[in-house]
Amino acid sequence: MEREAKTYVLKRPVDETVPRKLSIDYAAALNSQQLAAVTAGEGPSLVIAGAGSGKTRTLVYRVAYLIDSGIDPSQILLLTFTRKSAQEMLDRAGELIGVRSERVRGGTFHSVANTLLRRYGRSIGLEPGFTILDRGDAEDLIALVRAQLGLNEKDKRFPRKGTIAEMFSKAENTLRPLDEIVVEEFDHFSDHLEALGQLQRGYQASKRQRQLVDYDDLLVLLRRLVMEDEGVWRTISSLYRYILVDEYQDTNRLQADVVRHLASTHQNVMVVGDDAQSIYAFRGATFKNIMEFPSLFPGTTIYKLEENYRSTQPILNLANTIIEAATEKYSKHLFTRKLDGPLPVLVEAAGENAQSRFIAQKILELREEGVPLGEMAVLFRSSFHSFDLEIELSRHGLPFIKRGGMKFIETAHVKDLLAHLRVVANPLDAVSWHRVLMLVEGVGPKKAQDVMAALVKSDKPYHALREMTGRSGKGLRDLALTLESLAGAGDLRPAEQVNHIYEYYLPILKTQYDDYPKRMRDLDHLQTIAEGYQEVETFLSDLALEPPDGSVASVEATDRDDERLVLSTIHSAKGLEWQCVFVIWIVDGRFPSVYSFSEDEGLEEERRLFYVSVTR
Repeated sequence: MEREAKTYVLKRPVDETVPRKLSIDYAAALNSQQLAAVTAGEGPSLVIAGAGSGKTRTLVYRVAYLIDSGIDPSQILLLTFTRKSAQEMLDRAGELIGVRSERVRGGTFHSVANTLLRRYGRSIGLEPGFTILDRGDAEDLIALVRAQLGLNEKDKRFPRKGTIAEMFSKAENTLRPLDEIVVEEFDHFSDHLEALGQLQRGYQASKRQRQLVDYDDLLVLLRRLVMEDEGVWRTISSLYRYILVDEYQDTNRLQADVVRHLASTHQNVMVVGDDAQSIYAFRGATFKNIMEFPSLFPGTTIYKLEENYRSTQPILNLANTIIEAATEKYSKHLFTRKLDGPLPVLVEAAGENAQSRFIAQKILELREEGVPLGEMAVLFRSSFHSFDLEIELSRHGLPFIKRGGMKFIETAHVKDLLAHLRVVANPLDAVSWHRVLMLVEGVGPKKAQDVMAALVKSDKPYHALREMTGRSGKGLRDLALTLESLAGAGDLRPAEQVNHIYEYYLPILKTQYDDYPKRMRDLDHLQTIAEGYQEVETFLSDLALEPPDGSVASVEATDRDDERLVLSTIHSAKGLEWQCVFVIWIVDGRFPSVYSFSEDEGLEEERRLFYVSVTR
């Protein structure tokens, strides 16, 4: 049989000197300041985006513009602080530019680090199947290592596991020695510097031995990877030739250093943020990152977004006056086309109860005037500042929601179920083994330690579990059968694995919790989440990196937020807006906080916090 000859066609060379025809009229969609940032050329750029100035819109159009200009979408990296914000931006870019935006890599610093470490981490001793510890898991491992080292048996003054985790995290995120952090911020524990250093080393060794990675390690190890392995560094840097970073003022030293390394071969990095809204120093974020960006990347072009689309000019005049007094800043002047509007009001109350009564009275009046409760917010410096107000609101029958509460993933029953999945995914995960074993009837802390020691020595951990005797023997055998059957069914999807563990765990749940029906709904919700995944590794990683916010009961309650007044700390209100805002307790010692008086940097952060509150 004769075969036809294949036809080859030589493509015409592309003339790079001829500008590409853009598919979007950017000048019509953006103001002049936004347009300048969106159409910026190659090299480092810093976009100072004032409150309400269309920061997100600018980033969305920047992504679209890069793709529209012929940049390969897979070479664009968008770094944000929540997966939700990255996805929303890419969805909006997709509406502008089409399906090409789906190839853009968008996510949090930690999720991107997770992906890169699983792909390239072997060069620093990290296997692709490592387990990510959430904060609670990290604290539990610290407690295990602390007990093994005998550091807290008799010393009541030794810090608790949560405090120790906070110390370790602050040291990692600020790239400073643990001793400095303890002396400056936890001085009452300075007598334990040697023991804390020993515990930190033991904690790090325990994680390495068991292929465990805590939240901070993701960035620490990525930084180490690109610093120690030049080949990997150049590979990663060439993967992402255009880097965009949102909310740069909220980055810590470690995140800024990661950005510097990723962009060091091509310098195509655009960071967007507002120095006046840098308010997360307590989490390790540093105001200096955004101030020092031009010196870190010589030749940086600075763009300013000053037109506000949220507030009226009288409110912006107040905001401009507040931030003008800052000792270190990028000068900017917020303006709007909404020239008219009521002046901001300063109310001097005789005391806390008078303040609460006034706010309740004013809210009732505003509601009568047609302002929905969900369009009103009361903001405060610290959570306890609203206690008296909460009582007053309840007295008037005014429903409210207070921002905060335990995350869904941190609830005990959800952690219990996930721990079973984790020990199957990573049999070296001592934290999850400890949690799983403690659920078995007849197993206490000592027995759990003994069982774990036996499992570590055994090549067949499930077989070793089945051989256990004593009061807990039957429970351990049941556990072994459950885990072994799950490990042997490698083709089960995450939702099926959750269901498998759920059937085993349900009798335990009913025994341990009086409110088990409510908790069962949470586990049903967990299974629903799992249905969106193909691989259990990705499912567990995403839950650790970007957990859902609340239980099913709390989520159902927030569906009715539009019927309730919002009470919120200013930190939790950042990025949100309402029609009417009250800021309470503007009194020296409350706001600004008494803790800020000892240093200039602390007082400057309080000024920025006030600026954030009045621009909501």
